[in-house]
Amino acid sequence: MAHHSSSINSLVFPVVLGCLAALMLSSALIYLCLEAVDQSDEQLVNTYAGCPSQHFKLPTMKNCGPWLHCAQIKAEVRKIKLIGQGAVKKVYLADWRGHKVALSELASPEYRDDFLHGLSMLQALQDSLVVQLVGFCLEGDAIVTQHHPHGSLLNLKDVLAQQKYQHLDTWHIRLRLATDYVSILNYLHSSPAGRRVMCDSNSLEKTLSQFLLTNDFHLVVNDLDALPEVNPSGGALVKCGSRELTGQFVAPEQLWPLRGSGQPFSDDLMPPYDEKTDIWKIPDVTQFIMGRTTGGDLVHFHLFQIHKECKNVDPKLRPSALDVIKAYKSVYGTIVRENHRDML
Repeated sequence: MAHHSSSINSLVFPVVLGCLAALMLSSALIYLCLEAVDQSDEQLVNTYAGCPSQHFKLPTMKNCGPWLHCAQIKAEVRKIKLIGQGAVKKVYLADWRGHKVALSELASPEYRDDFLHGLSMLQALQDSLVVQLVGFCLEGDAIVTQHHPHGSLLNLKDVLAQQKYQHLDTWHIRLRLATDYVSILNYLHSSPAGRRVMCDSNSLEKTLSQFLLTNDFHLVVNDLDALPEVNPSGGALVKCGSRELTGQFVAPEQLWPLRGSGQPFSDDLMPPYDEKTDIWKIPDVTQFIMGRTTGGDLVHFHLFQIHKECKNVDPKLRPSALDVIKAYKSVYGTIVRENHRDML
C-alpha cells in the first residue's frame, strides 16, 4: 500500500511541477507583454535622445545635425514629387544629401499666419510624438521634416494589407496605435507650449490625416497649423474656426446651440469650448484604427465603458486623455491575461 502511494506521488509530483512551470511561464509572458506596452512610451520619448535642442537626426544619419537654414534648404533640398496638398501648404517628397525628407511650402499667402503657427508649434513641441523638424526658412516659407513613407493614418488599412505587413495586422498592434493616438492628445493637452486643442479635426478623415504612420508602426502628429491654446481656469477658451460646424463627429459643444430655433449661425454668439472636444472624438478614431482585425470585437467590448464616458454630452464629465491611456493599457493587460488563461 505504501509502495502504491509512493508510485502515485511519483506520478503526481511531475504533473504538479509542470502545471506550476506553465503557470509561471504564462505569468512571465503576461508581464513581458505589459512591460512592452509600458516601455513603448519610454521608447517613443527616447527616440531622439542624444540630440541637443534645435538639432535633428534622421534614421539614415549617424550623427545629429543642427536644423537646416534657408541657404541649405535652397541649395541642398531637391523636390522629387508632390505627395500632399491642403489649403495651407503643399508637401513634397524631397532629397537632402541622399536622405529622404518632406518639404512643405506655403500654398497661399492668405494662410501664412496658419503656416507660421504650425512652424512655431513644431519648434516648441519637438518630441518623439511629433514629426521631427529638420529645418525651416521663413523667407521662403518652407519647412523640412522627417519623411514617413507609409503616409498618414488614413492609409493604415492599405499598409497592413501589404503581404510584408500582414503579420502586423493584429489587435495588439492596432491597440498600440490607438494608445499612441491618445498619448499624442495627452501630450498636446499638457504640452510645454500650454494646453493645446486639435482644431483641424472636424471630420474623421481630416483627423486621421493629421497623424503619420512610422516605419516601426507608431504614430506621430504631423499637422499643427490649427492648435490654439486653452486655459479653462483662466477663462481662455477657443472656437475652431469662424464657420458653423455640423455632423456627429464633432463634439456637441462645437455645434450651433440655436440651430433648432431657426436663428442663423453667428460666430459672435457661438460659445467657446476647451480640449474636451478632442476626447469626444477618441472612440471614432479608435474604431477606425482597430478595423475588423481578429480580436477587435473583444477590445471594443472592454473599451465600451471608457468610450461611453468619452461621449458624455457634458464635456466636464468626460475623462482626460491620461485617463483613457490608463484604460487602454488596462484593457490590453486584461485581454492578454484572458488569452493566456484560455491557453492553459
